[in-house]
Amino acid sequence: MQDKLQEYIREEKFYKDVVEDGSDVIFVVDFDLTIIYHNPSLRQTTGYNSLVGQNFIEFIHPKKKQSVLEAFEISKAHPYNSNIEFKFLCNDDTYKYLEFNSINLKFKDGIHGLILDCRDITQRRNVQVELIQAQKTKEQFLANMSHEIRTPINGIAGMINLLKESETTPNQAKYLNAIKHSADNLQVIINDILDFSIIGSGRLVFEQIGFDLIYQTQSVIASLMLQAKEKGLSIELFSEKYNKKTILIGDPVRLNQILINLINNAIKFTHEGNIKISLSCSESHNDLVNVTFKVADTGIGIPKDKIQTIFETFKQADESITRKFGGTGLGLTICKQLVEMQNGKISVSSKVGFGTTFTFVIPYRFGKKDDLVIKEKDSNTHHSSKKSGSISGMRILLVEDNDINRMYAANVLKKWQCKLDEAENGEIALEKLRKHDYDIILMDIHMPVLDGIETSRSIRSSFSAPKKNIPIIAFTANALKGDKDKYLDAGMNSYISKPFIPNELFELLLQYYKPTVSNTQLAKLTDLSYLRKMSNNDESFVQEMVNSFIEKTPEIIKEMQVASRDNNWRKIGELAHKLKPTLTFMGMDNLKSLVLGIENNAKTTNKDNVQKSVNQLITNINDAIEELATNKI
Repeated sequence: MQDKLQEYIREEKFYKDVVEDGSDVIFVVDFDLTIIYHNPSLRQTTGYNSLVGQNFIEFIHPKKKQSVLEAFEISKAHPYNSNIEFKFLCNDDTYKYLEFNSINLKFKDGIHGLILDCRDITQRRNVQVELIQAQKTKEQFLANMSHEIRTPINGIAGMINLLKESETTPNQAKYLNAIKHSADNLQVIINDILDFSIIGSGRLVFEQIGFDLIYQTQSVIASLMLQAKEKGLSIELFSEKYNKKTILIGDPVRLNQILINLINNAIKFTHEGNIKISLSCSESHNDLVNVTFKVADTGIGIPKDKIQTIFETFKQADESITRKFGGTGLGLTICKQLVEMQNGKISVSSKVGFGTTFTFVIPYRFGKKDDLVIKEKDSNTHHSSKKSGSISGMRILLVEDNDINRMYAANVLKKWQCKLDEAENGEIALEKLRKHDYDIILMDIHMPVLDGIETSRSIRSSFSAPKKNIPIIAFTANALKGDKDKYLDAGMNSYISKPFIPNELFELLLQYYKPTVSNTQLAKLTDLSYLRKMSNNDESFVQEMVNSFIEKTPEIIKEMQVASRDNNWRKIGELAHKLKPTLTFMGMDNLKSLVLGIENNAKTTNKDNVQKSVNQLITNINDAIEELATNKI
């Protein structure tokens, strides 16, 4: 057999089969990229009979020429180069995707030339494009599915909250709790499917912000304590003493998600006994600390032969578990992916009838108190039943296409004595805004006729001040990453998720509400006497300055909002400084101290004060714009 192969090579059949008759196009070019030789496969691939004497680069797509020239420079300097993709002009004026590997003859025979082995990868690229399009279609489907399923669930949750506030018999209360539990389970399933999709698409981005480890863990446990008590279970936290502060840098939201999933599972599969959460810290290299969590229960346990598959997609220890306890079989898969994507590890040990222990380790960086995004003292702000301030009389346009959700929101807003107007879609909302004045708009995103994003863009672009500057709050069930940026880019000021917590909505509305004041008080916002004095009472100059303020200041405010959202303290300080001369020209001396406070707090990254001050500044400047736009100078 070896003799036949050697004869095959000696007779140059090998050269004929590989070079002359092979499917790859073989070029030999000099260092000026002039084509000296090509094999017959050129005709089958590109349609040309001969390109000898032509310059290779002339057949490259204009947008690819620069990158191909750079690749050739690398090829000239090295013996080999590989996997260079480019688009080659064919004889029928179409382009095909090719990929070449190069051999530099200078290193082998001292000849200034390159052998280019080119393979047609058009089909592969088309498949890639189709896969990308399929992924986008899937993500859009999931976003739509999320909205369509969340909308009725949110309506159910809202109606339950309203019913609970009314008088109910013990049996009715029990039925309401059962309905709420079912709605919560549906919410968990939807979240699992969405998270699994986002992780699979590679679009999940982890935050790097400060959080208090102990406080974060305690908060998760507190949120699940009632659920455990309903089953007669106790949840205990054990933490080893650690000689350093427990402020770390990482993604607390994803940590919460892992803990909630594991503790929820422990509660679900434990009928009696307790659940113990333990955490310990050990310093690692590069100023990292490895945090080890253990979630141990006294539940039903997992059979040995099922332990290896427990983290697989759509797998549960037993098919009967899905029927008996519900769930998607995605929760543990998501936990494993979230842990490993943060360079961590997760494992499980279990004994049937005695319980299960999940252990996971995640490395975090050390943080300082200044790194904290949420201060412990503010933790109960959104859940406190006490409301500071009033929004009585606030004029609100509620734009929501779902009757149940609209009914729930309207009921809550009317209890706060707000003046409410309703619209079923964006087109109706625009018509109402043309005819009436409002203090704020609560805008649903997915609506027929005209959706929330297009409606917001239309308000910002086609209305004149002050209506074009009205605060718009996205009121949405959407949960995909990046939605918040999309809303802000459309001109919205903030957003709140549905089903909304009434206190959270109240606090958000309070930030933007400024009760109507008398004309005498309103006139004190601006004073144009300084402009008149410096211009010798040139009213055209004064009008020009006022128009400039009305047109340009909202852009500065929008930039400040974005910088505040992104924690870009330097930018906030610069924008605050930029506003100072404008305030002087408009005679808005009462806002100078507020702007100075923003500038100073931005330097110390005092986020809480900056955020409140920015919101207050936005309200005041919008009022000033309204004053200047509606009052003759």
